[in-house]
Amino acid sequence: MDTNTRPRGSGRLPLLDVLRGIAILGTLGMNIWLFGHPGSVDYGPVAEGLRTLFLSGKFYAMLTLLFGVGLAIQYRAAKEGGRSWPGTQPSRALLLLVEGALHVVLLFAWDVLMGYAVTALVVVYLLGLSERTRTVVMWTALGLHLAFVAGVTAAMSLLLPVERDPRLTPEQIEWDRLYREGSYSEQVLDRATSFLLTRTEIVIALPMTVFLFLLGVRLYRAGAFGDDPLGRTLRYRMAVWGLGLGLPLNALAAAFPGDLGMAGRNAFAMVLMLGYVGVVGMVMDRVRRPGHVTASLTAVGRTALSCYLLQNLLASLIFYSWGLGMGHLAEHAGWMVAAWAVISLVLVVGARLWLSRFPRGPMETFQARILALVPERRPVSGPSAVEEGRPEARG
Repeated sequence: MDTNTRPRGSGRLPLLDVLRGIAILGTLGMNIWLFGHPGSVDYGPVAEGLRTLFLSGKFYAMLTLLFGVGLAIQYRAAKEGGRSWPGTQPSRALLLLVEGALHVVLLFAWDVLMGYAVTALVVVYLLGLSERTRTVVMWTALGLHLAFVAGVTAAMSLLLPVERDPRLTPEQIEWDRLYREGSYSEQVLDRATSFLLTRTEIVIALPMTVFLFLLGVRLYRAGAFGDDPLGRTLRYRMAVWGLGLGLPLNALAAAFPGDLGMAGRNAFAMVLMLGYVGVVGMVMDRVRRPGHVTASLTAVGRTALSCYLLQNLLASLIFYSWGLGMGHLAEHAGWMVAAWAVISLVLVVGARLWLSRFPRGPMETFQARILALVPERRPVSGPSAVEEGRPEARG
């Protein structure tokens, strides 16, 4: 069905759910190594190169982009429903900020939720401004981010030794010991005392996340996710340009990890991520009868927050000392891939079973119930016209 004629409230955009599912499982594919070796393990140039080329930073960028798409969908839904904006969105972001803070202290130091919450608090107000203002903010944010990455890359290349010391520092040795031998309370205390230090990444990454949020808004409003000729054309272009530029750039970062590692994770990854989005979209365009793979990715995408938290809990149970204590498996790349596969299978099966009985994931339901307690002011006048883009279905 053409999205221009799709009735209001007729459902979610299937491609977005599939992309969210891929982003969640891809994020796990990168984070699993952090659980396995909080310090450092070198798997050799081939394995490290492949990880840099295909994983590092790509799915974090995709998840960030899709968060911006979600805000654009909610903005459209509010305008079509005659509701004020930003409405409960600031409360939603603050709730996510609290959830992220608890996630950091209780489970996982490399949480992304707090960064998304802070960025959302900025972007929800930008959505109510003019397209020109958002364009200026978007490209300014990208410029600041690229300038920072270029500066750090130059400093690492010119001021620091090119050859990295393969030995662990005393801090890394202590970190490994803590998570392989320490108690849960000791690990919580460590994350709590280093909370502000680890959260500096929010400030550092803010220009990039603002850019990706706004890029997601722009792509959505341009029709990049629509089920029509325009959407298919845009996805084809994303695939061609994203892969055509992203693969060589990330291959260069993989070949010179000491000099270009940061550029690969924080700049080149965004380009290849757009190629991934385009390719997935092109594949979905050719799927006439969705099978188990599509259904599984869709289920994970529809329960993205729940699956993100659950995957970190399961990884902690497998690798940390208070769980199964299998951190020694990190010395073998094959076991790490197996751990990723097992956790992914649990997420897929769990999400499909849950959604067979409930309309939302458990954390998504919890958020909805909390936000239902927040009063939402409605405008005095009738429903507002949608200001920009085409009338897409709500996601």
